[in-house]
Amino acid sequence: GFARVAVAAPRCRVADPEFNAGQTIALLQRAAADGAALVAFAELGLSAYTCDDLFHQHALLDACRAALARIVVASESLATVAVVGLPLRVGHALFNCAVVLQRGRLLGVVPKTYLPNYGEFYEARQFSDADRAPGSEVVLLGQRVPFGAQLLFEAQDLPDFRFHVEICEDLWTPIPPSSYAALAGATVLLNLSASNVTTGKAAYRQQLVASQSARCLAAYAYASAGPGESTTDLAWDGHCLIAENGQMLAESARFAREAQLLHADVDLQRLAHERLRQTSFAQSAARHTGALAGFSRVRFTLGLQRTVALQRAIERHPYVPADPALRDARCHEVYRIQVQGLTQRLSASGIAKLIIGISGGLDSTHALLVCAQAIDLLGLPRRNIIGVTMPGFATSQRTLDQALRLMAALGCEARRIDIRPSCEQMLQDIGHPYAAGEKRYDVTFENVQASERTSHLFRLANLHDALVVGTGDLSELALGWCTYGVGDHMSHYNVNASVPKTLIQHLVRWVADTQAPLVPDAQVLHDILATEISPELVPGNGDGDGQPAQSTESQIGPYELHDFFLYYTLRFGFAPSKVAYLAHAAWHDAATGRWPQGSQERQDGPRAYDLATIKRHLRSFVWRFFKISQFKRSCVPNAPKVGSGGSLSPRGDWRAPSDAEATVWLADLERVPDQ
Repeated sequence: GFARVAVAAPRCRVADPEFNAGQTIALLQRAAADGAALVAFAELGLSAYTCDDLFHQHALLDACRAALARIVVASESLATVAVVGLPLRVGHALFNCAVVLQRGRLLGVVPKTYLPNYGEFYEARQFSDADRAPGSEVVLLGQRVPFGAQLLFEAQDLPDFRFHVEICEDLWTPIPPSSYAALAGATVLLNLSASNVTTGKAAYRQQLVASQSARCLAAYAYASAGPGESTTDLAWDGHCLIAENGQMLAESARFAREAQLLHADVDLQRLAHERLRQTSFAQSAARHTGALAGFSRVRFTLGLQRTVALQRAIERHPYVPADPALRDARCHEVYRIQVQGLTQRLSASGIAKLIIGISGGLDSTHALLVCAQAIDLLGLPRRNIIGVTMPGFATSQRTLDQALRLMAALGCEARRIDIRPSCEQMLQDIGHPYAAGEKRYDVTFENVQASERTSHLFRLANLHDALVVGTGDLSELALGWCTYGVGDHMSHYNVNASVPKTLIQHLVRWVADTQAPLVPDAQVLHDILATEISPELVPGNGDGDGQPAQSTESQIGPYELHDFFLYYTLRFGFAPSKVAYLAHAAWHDAATGRWPQGSQERQDGPRAYDLATIKRHLRSFVWRFFKISQFKRSCVPNAPKVGSGGSLSPRGDWRAPSDAEATVWLADLERVPDQ
């Protein structure tokens, strides 16, 4: 589902098409060797942009045609599609054109639509705009070629690879031609530019490229004039950019003295999914059918033979930004959303007290921090939060101490209720073998403890006219790793339901590192972060550090992988085979990829996963997510959605039948080799 797209800024000489053709061919061959499907060059690159009235000299125009012919011959053995700029006479008019060529064939010629004629620009002095085109075809180098600004170039052997070309000023207009091209089906938008540089222009250019790619749900590749343009009155920085749906994938060095070739791997499936999901895109296309009627498609075959390694940064933790500043900003925003949701629920219900179960683990810690901020915001005393820790048969001394220390640090009312007597009564009442002295630690034994805790919380809420705050997170809902109807599933309001486990770790760490007034004793938060994730429902020996005997990740797999799988499954609808491909690209080598600093309290460093391991855990994820867990998600309590990565609320992002099969997803996963 990926296509490698390149933009090039070759060295040029003003009014020397022969030299410029040689530079263009060299970069075209490099792009082909790199596995690029498409490479775009600068506006008027064969002549140089700053020729001014030299454009009306026949010798220059004829030399540009000869330079183009040389490039066409050089392309005969190359699968890569090239888009080059030159001045071209059509009839009795001169056009600023982009010529699309591949394998010795001219695929199309695109004239510039908008000619700047202000400030330092005088293009209308030499050129005619696209609206003055004398026809829809032109004979060029002995080939009859489509001509016009409404051409879409479509690869027949790469699904969703469909590109459109516009030229420089076209992007700077209120409604760029590429906007209509995207509505007509183009997923990759090219701009051949010779944009000069002035103070502040580079930042504005970045904004234009990124925003156009986001608005059009497309990739946008911007080529620019490199070293060699005339500096009679202007300067040039060779600023090339490639963006995808608002995200900058690649950006060239500015003011380079040598030629540059920039490329990025564009995710065509991701773009197609975004257009499918965002139904207003199709609505917009329907409203502009008249403007789209003039588009025609030029089909070609790429026939790329090389398989190249993915050259694209795949974040190992897609819910957690790798950049520390962005990560801190994300944590701050998530907390504000959760606090706003909880304060609104308290205000609307007229309730002033909260009940929350505190285990000494991650999820309840984060939820309690949200409760404390919400109570502070409402101007209520923190004693209005009743935190309850309820040790059972498998509670470790470590987590019990952490729960008590946390509640003391936050200044809420702290209660300790030993649930073992009530659990023993329940086990006896139902005739469980444990009541007769047999150490049978089955699912019934575990869920009796979970249900007793929940029952205590709801009855305390009745007694104190309070609201029970849920603690279960998005990762647990995705996997169904929660007991139906109990605390990690059911509550009056759940602040964590759309927050994945990997992000919760960073939220707690962010509070510990930056929010001292909220929790004066930050060490307790670091101790909780260093504690094994565990349900603590089955007795055991634990380890020398007092860690829980049970390990959740040893049973269901690493949360960091499951959150990766969830993000690409829920947010983009990718098939398991593609999810496995992306996971392998991100995780197969611990020495590569971006790893959020401080992402683990453990000192074991980044973990690596081979393809067989990824497949094994992904198979478990697919089975749990699609087959056995939806009935739990169909009845979850209200909760605020915090991120664009999605939630699993049946009233929001995810509506699915409880009786669906996982067959097609499992079958797709089997396409993936083990190595």
